[in-house]
Amino acid sequence: MFRPTRWVDEYKDPSTGEVVQEGTAQSAANFGNMDSGIEDVVNAMKQLLLGFNQLQVDNEVEEQTITLTNSKKYPFNNSEKVVALQKARVSKAYLVDVELVSHDGDVGDIIIGDKLLNGFKVRFDGSAKSATVTLRIKGGL
Repeated sequence: MFRPTRWVDEYKDPSTGEVVQEGTAQSAANFGNMDSGIEDVVNAMKQLLLGFNQLQVDNEVEEQTITLTNSKKYPFNNSEKVVALQKARVSKAYLVDVELVSHDGDVGDIIIGDKLLNGFKVRFDGSAKSATVTLRIKGGL
């Protein structure tokens, strides 16, 4: 672990020229220690940037607006649609945020299911004839 060197200037009495205070030695050990500290900071910054980049990737949002249609009479419903992701995921732990934009009837619940790395299914369980939803997909990258 880096231990900072307390650098001190050499001080001489102006009238006698006598060394009143010894300065810190400009030695390989002291400069090597300084190099170690700089290297530690550079490595810490690299880790911080990697973490920040991963955070940005995890917070990327893919947005799609789709219309679900239902031609059956309640309680039956055939509104299910497959949504292909624009960017395949490495994990199925992505989140899908749903915003109902418009609808023709009672939508009920909007259900996301059958998640895969390259897509998922979405449907509603109400009696509406149609529902337009905006899907915001985040994470899993």
